[in-house]
Amino acid sequence: MTSTLAPAVTVHRVTPQDAARMRALRLEMLADSPLAFLETLAQAAARPHADYRRRIMQASSGTQLAQFVADPGGRLIGHAGGTVLPEEPAATVVFAVYITPSHRGQGVLAALVDAVAEWSLTVGRRELMLEVVVGNDRAVRAYERLGFEDTGVRVPHPVVPGLRELQMRRRA
Repeated sequence: MTSTLAPAVTVHRVTPQDAARMRALRLEMLADSPLAFLETLAQAAARPHADYRRRIMQASSGTQLAQFVADPGGRLIGHAGGTVLPEEPAATVVFAVYITPSHRGQGVLAALVDAVAEWSLTVGRRELMLEVVVGNDRAVRAYERLGFEDTGVRVPHPVVPGLRELQMRRRA
């Protein structure tokens, strides 16, 4: 599952060799969009490199968890993960989607979501689901352009009291 974007950006499933670059991207993600993720920048920065490597090892193969990165050959510029929840075994939950600000609007999001969708289909899950903080209209519009639809379901933000997230779904 590797796709190529112009100029010379590939999207691929993470490998153990991506651990250091993935840690750098994770810290960027949390600094840029702190409400979109389930840990704080301080928590992520304090986590040992071995923890990142272990997570990357888990996400590099198998059917329960996958992470994909947009890779121009240097610093990673995007990420999207996919996982399955026991209560929804037919759907892949898309999580931790992020594009470096200077690369937004260039097709990186579509390529990352397509990689998660392709993996989802190969492991027998035909639906994608994700949650977006209510009020993040830019993200909602971006996902709508990729075929996601607002389900009308609203759930509490898992970390920030008082915030709500809206659920979106599409076929894989």
